Amino acid sequence: MSTFQNLSLANEVLENLNSLGYTALTPIQKATIPLILEGKDIIAQAKTGSGKTVAFALPLILKLDKDKHFPQALIITPTRELCEQVAREIQKLARYKADIKVVTLYGGTSLTKQVDSLEKGADILVGTPGRVLDHFSRETIYLKEIKTLILDEADRMLEMGFANDILKLVSNIPKERQSLLFSATYPKNINKLTSVILRNPIEVKLKDNETKLNIEEFVYRTEDKPKALLTVLQHFQPSLAILFCNTKDKTEELSNWLYEKGFNVATLNGNLEQYERQEMLLQFANGSLPLLVATDLASRGLDIDGVDLVINYDIPMKKEIYTHRIGRTGRANKRGLAITLCKKHELPKLLELKPNLKVDSIDTLKPNKEFYMQGEVATLCIDGGKKRKIRAGDILGTLCKDIGIDGKDIGKIDIYTTHSYVAVDKSVIKKAFNGLKNGKIKGKRLRVWWL
Repeated sequence: MSTFQNLSLANEVLENLNSLGYTALTPIQKATIPLILEGKDIIAQAKTGSGKTVAFALPLILKLDKDKHFPQALIITPTRELCEQVAREIQKLARYKADIKVVTLYGGTSLTKQVDSLEKGADILVGTPGRVLDHFSRETIYLKEIKTLILDEADRMLEMGFANDILKLVSNIPKERQSLLFSATYPKNINKLTSVILRNPIEVKLKDNETKLNIEEFVYRTEDKPKALLTVLQHFQPSLAILFCNTKDKTEELSNWLYEKGFNVATLNGNLEQYERQEMLLQFANGSLPLLVATDLASRGLDIDGVDLVINYDIPMKKEIYTHRIGRTGRANKRGLAITLCKKHELPKLLELKPNLKVDSIDTLKPNKEFYMQGEVATLCIDGGKKRKIRAGDILGTLCKDIGIDGKDIGKIDIYTTHSYVAVDKSVIKKAFNGLKNGKIKGKRLRVWWL
């Protein structure tokens, strides 16, 4: 087994990786990290959940020049969610280094606040093509010191029509740079990017047996999808599950229906404001809302531990979409389950996308009609985050020492720039809410909401 120790990294780097639970190299990390450290341009095809973010982020952090005052790296991703995921991963990997600043740039959030962050300096920019180009046209970002360009989920960006935006950006960054392109699939038109952006790239395409995810796939035939959905959930009884629909209206309709049935449901679609999307995903990840009903917005850039079931309520439009949807489960070498609900007339389309899927009647399942997905925790939002120097330890200390909540009843604590979130067991959520509302955190009286 290849480990990070085989890469001859400094002790402080290895200690941080070990604290994050990263010891063994995944196949894509083993194949690409040495090449990236050598300064090579690469095109890497890696399935979702294969560890590619660490593959490009770790070498990037190792090569940062602490004496530079302008951004040294630009990472372009297709969605806001993937921007946030990549930025968080970089911040974790860079904990051993002082003052590494990552700035995210995407639509749906205040341009002015992003400009304020940029003016305070940035080492790494992570953004969607349109918003990065917007900043460039307004001259609010400086790209002349970019040494590394990374395109993450390049195939998805092509699907979304971002090729021209990317090429405009690339024409305005230094030619003397390292360029890395990561893609889960390799569409024919990807050459439009690779031929212009990369210089003598090394192609890394792992064999199927090296990238195979541990996901069982089933299809259940039904003419009554709502009833079949309930049967699937009550038969398999997942801890965390994602339900994919093709339209925003369908996600709203199904979420409301499942809520009425007694399920704690989060909804994710393009109608939500960015803060709403963030709060939905956060409550899903911490277990407050253990069932996520989403459009394909969530099929990319959503890396949440413990998703043990993905359901295709609607048949995906393309094979690539199917691949990305089911890739939300079976991550980090864990077992996953992917189920597609299919009416008789939809079966030919599905089998055209995935010819070898096994099809069964929904009547073969035996549901437990007493099972409903309900979160054991609820989430509190606190009006204070990194800007006000609030840390997870401050919130934990207040809840345990001042309010008297047992540590075992406190779940995930997430700290953002202006707000923090804490998951608390429902048995003591009232006590925690009232205690935080009437007390202080780090000597500060902060507003608290119960989501």
